[in-house]
Amino acid sequence: MSQLTSKLKNDHKTLAAALEEIKALGISHPDAAKKLISAKATLLAHLKHEDVELYPVLKKAGASDSSIQSTLNVLAKDMETLAPAALAFFAKYEKGGDPLEFARDFAKLHSALASRIRREEESLYLMYDKVTASKAA
Repeated sequence: MSQLTSKLKNDHKTLAAALEEIKALGISHPDAAKKLISAKATLLAHLKHEDVELYPVLKKAGASDSSIQSTLNVLAKDMETLAPAALAFFAKYEKGGDPLEFARDFAKLHSALASRIRREEESLYLMYDKVTASKAA
């Protein structure tokens, strides 16, 4: 596993732990807003790392490998809806909100992020490691 994919997987663990803590606290807890802002910052930093370090390498490899390009296209389309939905969630609840509505919205976001994380770790990061390993060889 490359240093980058190891770091990105660690980001996933950090984000998942933060979301579980927010879920346990509930939106009415005094620390919830601070925890949401922190989780949002973790997510944004993670996305930036992917955009700057991961995707350029895979896009270059995808130019000559249709399988990589196909995977990138699917995941990019997925991110077109997930990223705005996640940011909207954080914006909506950074200052509190209705606990029942929060629980419903949180469940949707959590499910979508868990699915995305699984797809990244099971395909995208493996592709990156394979591409960078073949370059090094």
